[in-house]
Amino acid sequence: MSFSSSSPFSSTGLKWLWLTVLFLIVDQVTKHWVAGTFDLYESVAVMPYFNLTYVHNEGAAFSFLADQGGWQRWFFTTIAALASGLFIYWLSKTPSSNRILGVGFALMLSGALGNLIDRVLFGYVIDFLDFYVGKSHWPAFNVADSVIFVGAALMIYDSFFGQHDREDGGEQ
Repeated sequence: MSFSSSSPFSSTGLKWLWLTVLFLIVDQVTKHWVAGTFDLYESVAVMPYFNLTYVHNEGAAFSFLADQGGWQRWFFTTIAALASGLFIYWLSKTPSSNRILGVGFALMLSGALGNLIDRVLFGYVIDFLDFYVGKSHWPAFNVADSVIFVGAALMIYDSFFGQHDREDGGEQ
């Protein structure tokens, strides 16, 4: 299948959807591997500052609202679904020449979809990447969280350093 040069997949940020699919697959495969291999809360040391630790996160980042009795599942599911729609819209409006922003939106879409799938299927997100210093651990996270972070960093970078059209004809 080939796309014409006027196709939205070649002329907009939608051309980066392959990254969304790639990282969505990596996210889901790693989560299901961890869930099928580890017991809940089991931890395996990988390096002196990094463990694989299987946990469930019923909240959002840093387990925000995790102890709220269940309503937060549908709240965060709705937010992830709306964010995914917004990322697709933004991808469709991003010129294909703006690689940094297109890749950023594609990565954030992948992460939102990865955690959305977990919330719908299980009611929680599977986390397993556990970094620490001494006895202080960062909250565990997953591939979806990682690509959301990288995508957001790319979006911020683009807002400061990316090329943007100006009213004077696009010249900078």
